[in-house]
Amino acid sequence: MFCSLPLYWVFMRCWNSPIFIRVLISIISVICISFIWTLIRVELYIELTSSDGNWDEFGGWYFSSIFIFFCWTGFFHGIRYYQLLQFEHKMLLSKAAEAKEEQLKRVNAQSVARDAKIKMLRYQLNPHFLCNTLNAINSLIECEAPEKAQLMTVQLSKFLRYSLDNNPDTKIALEFEIIALNLYLEIEKTRFGERLKLDFRISDEAKLALIPSLLIQPIIENSMKHVIAQNEEGGTITLWADVVDEMLVLELSDTGSGTAVDGSKMKGKRSRGVGLRNIDERLKVLYADDYVFSLNIIPSGGLKTIIKLPFETLDEITPASQYQTQ
Repeated sequence: MFCSLPLYWVFMRCWNSPIFIRVLISIISVICISFIWTLIRVELYIELTSSDGNWDEFGGWYFSSIFIFFCWTGFFHGIRYYQLLQFEHKMLLSKAAEAKEEQLKRVNAQSVARDAKIKMLRYQLNPHFLCNTLNAINSLIECEAPEKAQLMTVQLSKFLRYSLDNNPDTKIALEFEIIALNLYLEIEKTRFGERLKLDFRISDEAKLALIPSLLIQPIIENSMKHVIAQNEEGGTITLWADVVDEMLVLELSDTGSGTAVDGSKMKGKRSRGVGLRNIDERLKVLYADDYVFSLNIIPSGGLKTIIKLPFETLDEITPASQYQTQ
């Protein structure tokens, strides 16, 4: 053990040297230490046994010493490499943990940014609708129609309560979305009366499909602004929904002005206001590229909107009665 200390010192000093130099130094060191240890062994043997001499067996003792110290050298390098391997493994685990933590932080930050963007897009629509409705209530009051103004105020309260109770990043069954849409349409029916006609055709399977809350209302509001409010005779708003090839397909259209319009004049989603652009942004945030949102001008000048979303459902759906505010 005492003779192995110089070997330990030499091996540690040349550890970072090239492999060839390390091997050469290791062999020379083992040969030297083995020679010294063999001399010590023979001398001790002669002293302890009081023999005249045992130098004729020096070669055998020298070989055994070389064998022992080479075994010690292999044992030392084995432990050393094991320690380095454990250290590298620990460092890799530490780096992996740090990378995972950074990834979680990044995902959380992206989620927060995504939720903030959705809320911004959703809440950008509400003030526009609120302003129109309040102007309509004010007009009813000026026309001395307090009962209609009171009715519209109650209807507005119901709709705003639903809007505030549902997060913009929450997906809701289409059946419930239609109920919420009817709250909005009750307000518009009070404004436009018989000028507003509706044609809803929704399959039973489509009613269970999940969509972002208040997705359809801005499209209907767009038709109200550009069709119903602009034509003395009003118009018809059509909604068709069904499930096709595991995709929920929504088609909304209005009758337009009744005058043929060149579809090439329509500049995408900008031609009918910010609401349609916001819908596209919301869908992009929620579904990435796994959705379709297209706008087309029909011959009568009306707008046809097609939305295709992945068909998703919930096993347990909240009763629709919770949205029917008394």
